[in-house]
Amino acid sequence: MENQVVSASAGRQSVVSALFKSVYMQMAAALTITGLTAWFIASSPDLLAAIFSSRASVWILILAQLGVVMWLSSRALRMSMTAATLLFISVLTGVTFSVIFLAFTQATIATTFFVTAGTFLAMSILGYVARIDLSRVGNILLMLLIGIVIATVVNIFMKSPTLYWIITYVGVAVFVGLIAYDTQKLKNIFMTADTVDETTQKIALLGALTLYLDFINLFLFLLRILGGNRD
Repeated sequence: MENQVVSASAGRQSVVSALFKSVYMQMAAALTITGLTAWFIASSPDLLAAIFSSRASVWILILAQLGVVMWLSSRALRMSMTAATLLFISVLTGVTFSVIFLAFTQATIATTFFVTAGTFLAMSILGYVARIDLSRVGNILLMLLIGIVIATVVNIFMKSPTLYWIITYVGVAVFVGLIAYDTQKLKNIFMTADTVDETTQKIALLGALTLYLDFINLFLFLLRILGGNRD
């Protein structure tokens, strides 16, 4: 009996490890696609002019990406793995991030990326090994995130430097915490899986999307601080 329990535990741990490997590989691929696309567009004046010719076109791009994220998050388990993967890739266009190559130096972008990567690694490990339940903390962080979104919209009209920096530092704290929370949440879901199948692979894909968004948002907030650029 004891051997069976040990064997079952080892088998489940193997499934969890395989699913997390899938999550991080897909996330790494996502960041690579985003970075290369953003760099390519930033290197082409004609593409930049076409994409950012008006505020309307920028807002359409942003809203379209948000729409795809929401659609994928709510429908992924009902889609085929191929369709879910294609939608996931469509989120990673990097079009809206191409402007950072114009606003910041490549050295600043590289430094911020490595700081973000180190922070992500530390917090993801913390979320994986933490024995305390982070769900209560996660709920607080999600409420703060809603507050950040509202404050950001308000500051579009107020243009307050003080509010801008408050949003920035709170944003860093929120996404640092969300990385740990989302990692633990994924681990808890994966612990209920008996095997790696199409359903669990879709869940891993959604997990990769969640952590990708955490990484990107943390990167953008840190870029404000390390780049010292308000615009």
